[in-house]
Amino acid sequence: MAAGSEQRFVQQLKRGVLEMLVLQLLADRPGHGYELIVRLRESGGLLDVKEGTLYPLLYRLEEEGCITSVWNSPDGPGAPARLPRRVYSITEDGRTVLARERAVWQRFAGTVEQYLSGGAPGKAAGDAAVLL
Repeated sequence: MAAGSEQRFVQQLKRGVLEMLVLQLLADRPGHGYELIVRLRESGGLLDVKEGTLYPLLYRLEEEGCITSVWNSPDGPGAPARLPRRVYSITEDGRTVLARERAVWQRFAGTVEQYLSGGAPGKAAGDAAVLL
């Protein structure tokens, strides 16, 4: 696969799972936008996202009730003055959405893996077709 087409393929995959990954990161622990970007970079660069991609997603998830945010000032006694940060947390609705997305992902990935292994997906293929 040529480098350009590989990069496009990775971008398409990332776009498809970014919401689920952000919800999972916030289910693990609350965080501000830049922190989420750093946590995604821990993938060795495979899941690098830009602020212009992440923040619209965070705003949409908040509007949909999947996450909430509060302004948190890191200032404290003896701490250097810093700008306040918007810290995001997952809601119960967000946890429900995450569970649903994870179930879909597991069925989808399992079906793809069956095809790549040369096996016949059987009923899982029908499930995946409905998802597509």
